[in-house]
Amino acid sequence: MQYKDLNPDFLEKFEAYDDHECVRRFETPEGVVGFVAVHNTNLGPAVGGCRMHAYASEEEALTDVLRLSRGMTYKNAVADLPLGGGKTVIIGNPYEADKKPIMQTVGQVVDSLEGQYITAEDSGTSEEDMVIVAQQTPYVTGLPPEKIEGSDYGELGGNPSPLTALGCYEGIKAAVAHRYKGERQLSDLTVAVQGIGAVGLELCKLLKQDGVKLIITDVSQDGLKRAQDILGDHVEIVAPDVIYEVQADIFAPCALGGVLNDETIERLKVDIIAGASNNQLLKEHHDQMLFEKNILYVPDYVINAGGIVCAGYELFRRSGVNSGHFELDRRSMVAHVERTGQAVTRILKMSKDKGIPPGAAADLLAEEKFLESKPANDTASDTTSEDPPSYCAAGGTTMVH
Repeated sequence: MQYKDLNPDFLEKFEAYDDHECVRRFETPEGVVGFVAVHNTNLGPAVGGCRMHAYASEEEALTDVLRLSRGMTYKNAVADLPLGGGKTVIIGNPYEADKKPIMQTVGQVVDSLEGQYITAEDSGTSEEDMVIVAQQTPYVTGLPPEKIEGSDYGELGGNPSPLTALGCYEGIKAAVAHRYKGERQLSDLTVAVQGIGAVGLELCKLLKQDGVKLIITDVSQDGLKRAQDILGDHVEIVAPDVIYEVQADIFAPCALGGVLNDETIERLKVDIIAGASNNQLLKEHHDQMLFEKNILYVPDYVINAGGIVCAGYELFRRSGVNSGHFELDRRSMVAHVERTGQAVTRILKMSKDKGIPPGAAADLLAEEKFLESKPANDTASDTTSEDPPSYCAAGGTTMVH
């Protein structure tokens, strides 16, 4: 396993660079390249998932990890979690690669950061992949509860997708209430869902219960067939590129990022954008562009925070460090996720009162929390210590290898 930290002078060439604390390039013995980025640890250790995707180039992957890690800082702050932001990306097709040696390398790289960054599953990786990572490092969350011994684990941990979908659902309800002032209900609306993977499909299930008309798309025909089998015949399926032009009330991006850009925004025929994917805006000015077109954009890192809440509660329970003083049981965790709707309402109200786009309002709220904060866990940056920082120490928990 080889890795090196990228020089800030080199990183300055990337628009997505934001004075990240550390950006580490690594390469597996088989030649697979990846990056770990730690954006900010003022509120606590950086937490963010490990994504595997067939990026076209190292530059594309590096741009993504810079954007995603920064987004995690903002997401954790708005979600009221004492955590910073980080991310891992791996260049490769997750459906074709031999992932075991790749995940072993990821674990070694994460471990080399000595608690500054804690990883978890993300697009292209799974709970099973995190079990492999956990064989190399304690700095991992999102593990299946049955793979951890001695922690009185309860119902915390595991696949965060259902909770991400739940938070998105609550955020959509808040956006509908804000936009329509009670004059329209979910049962009256049509939602166009882009991407029906783990989160998108769970969101569709919740929306279907409220009688929402669903228009869905995905690049996977197998995924679409499975979704139709689950959701029923009333679901309309369209081609991936057509989703931007359908007549709907809400557009819910639940796939990869960058889908809101100069070209696609002009094609949209919706009142609200509220979906679970990260980095939906290709550029910062697209927040303003949507605002001027009177399309209500719910900032992605606000509405999709359910997954990181799930990972955070697991981490706090397992580590024994709970600076947020949360009740670490499933009921409290679900209630925390359900408060996503309150966060969305607060940001949309701030946007209206200040006359600024919702993305800018969300950024202001997040920056109030983390920019002036001191690191919540000084030991996380102490690279001279031989013991794991307290936030990630096993705390009596044994990883089952």
